[in-house]
Amino acid sequence: MSSPVASTNSVAAAGPAPGRTRYTSVAIALHWTIGLGIVAMLAMGLVMTHVKLAPFTQFKLYQLHKSVGITILLAAALRLLWRFAHPPPALPDDMPRWEKGAAEGTHVLLYGLMIGMPLVGWALVSAAPLNIPTVLYGVIPWPHIPIFADLHIKAQSAPVLARIHAYGGYTLIALLALHAGAALRHHLVLRDDVLRRMIPGLPWFRRAQTRTLS
Repeated sequence: MSSPVASTNSVAAAGPAPGRTRYTSVAIALHWTIGLGIVAMLAMGLVMTHVKLAPFTQFKLYQLHKSVGITILLAAALRLLWRFAHPPPALPDDMPRWEKGAAEGTHVLLYGLMIGMPLVGWALVSAAPLNIPTVLYGVIPWPHIPIFADLHIKAQSAPVLARIHAYGGYTLIALLALHAGAALRHHLVLRDDVLRRMIPGLPWFRRAQTRTLS
């Protein structure tokens, strides 16, 4: 049997595992850790940019935002490596080909943003003219990226990175809504096991049976 770790840049390169009906426990734990972290990150990002906060509160929120972002970056990298070594279960055989392609494409975009967004945020912090240090969860000092920290045009670079980070956040919101909506459609409308692969034992929400008149 060939190794599932393939020399490829595509997330979809690790093909589905035949016979497996659910994700591994490690994959499930990483999935929900990253998912909850992303929701928290997006919520903090919206508050930081649209709500007027006291300076100290805003500073603490920025530090927490950075801490969760680095956590997501590390967890997403681990999740990607785990996916290559432990291919996911196959999608239903009767799923249309275009839908399988859309699912795989969405996963590629999600992984790109899960890793790319924290990297852009890290670059933004490193290029910020104020040069505020990052201390993860108030305990672990985290370095700036040298190439951005040593820029001589920080005042011009930081706004560009901030704009990319913001647009990436809105794109991630849209992809998460699409991802969650598709999973709920599979469970509530199509009634297959797609969502149950990631939530083993999830009960079916059966529709009330309609009474027919004889």
